[in-house]
Amino acid sequence: MCGIAGIIYRDGSTHPIGDEMTRMLQSMKHRGPDSTGYALYATPENGDLVMRYKLADANTPRDFEFEDRLRRHRFEVESRLATLGARLREVEEETPYAFRVSFQYDGDLKLLADLVEDIPEAEVLSLGNSLEIVKDLGDAESVYETYGLDEFQGTHAIGHVRMATESEVDIAGAHPYWAYPYSDVAVVHNGQLTNYFYWRRRLERAGRRFMSECDSEIIAVYLAQEMSGGLSLEEAMHKSLDELDGVFTYIAVTKDELGVAKDELAAKPLVLYESDDLVALASEEIAIRQLVGHEIETYDPYEREVLVWQR
Repeated sequence: MCGIAGIIYRDGSTHPIGDEMTRMLQSMKHRGPDSTGYALYATPENGDLVMRYKLADANTPRDFEFEDRLRRHRFEVESRLATLGARLREVEEETPYAFRVSFQYDGDLKLLADLVEDIPEAEVLSLGNSLEIVKDLGDAESVYETYGLDEFQGTHAIGHVRMATESEVDIAGAHPYWAYPYSDVAVVHNGQLTNYFYWRRRLERAGRRFMSECDSEIIAVYLAQEMSGGLSLEEAMHKSLDELDGVFTYIAVTKDELGVAKDELAAKPLVLYESDDLVALASEEIAIRQLVGHEIETYDPYEREVLVWQR
């Protein structure tokens, strides 16, 4: 099952995308009630980087030891950022275990992410000037309320509702996935890669790390690595259809673009709606209708089709 969704405003205008994506995902709750995730994109302020990270999982027992460990690990995260020369602007505690940090930093993002993730139980969920990944257990409305997403204004977003079939119900298994260590690239995905282990080993040999056993994370890192070599998002997505085997539909996003790709069987559902200013796509049309109040015509991408839009 699972459900995926995406929205992008083609003129680059800012909208309440936290609210809009929540309505889309909540309408597909029946496709995945276990966890909900968002990759939200906003115009960066003052060139700041934003890092979202967690220090425990939502289902970790909370006792005195838990609280003490979190305090020590949170202090260690901020100390390590300062050691690398990061200038912290704001630190927010979103939940007892999930945090948002904005800061100025001119160094190597991989070094920074690795240093944070060397702390026990720490996981960087996203890092970039525009991207913020929010994901947790429960349906879209509960995650929306917990993280205060009613205040999030942005230009584009993707989201995912998950039914856990092959791994634990936890935040590490929730989507979307950031393309470590590349900033502002994320993916949601419905389907399965049959050459997952081949690509995982190949990317690990290239110095990439993976925080989950989810194939969506492979897609994100694969695309980002191809783009770092000079390909556009659209070119990298076309290449992925030749190199990633399986039955899948995925949505990929960068700071300026949103794209969708279907494999050669096109068995995983996705419909899209386009207007002069908005592109909305989802596993089911009911999600798109949460945004558009009038009668609409939707389009179902064909086999091996890649479509990319810019904000």
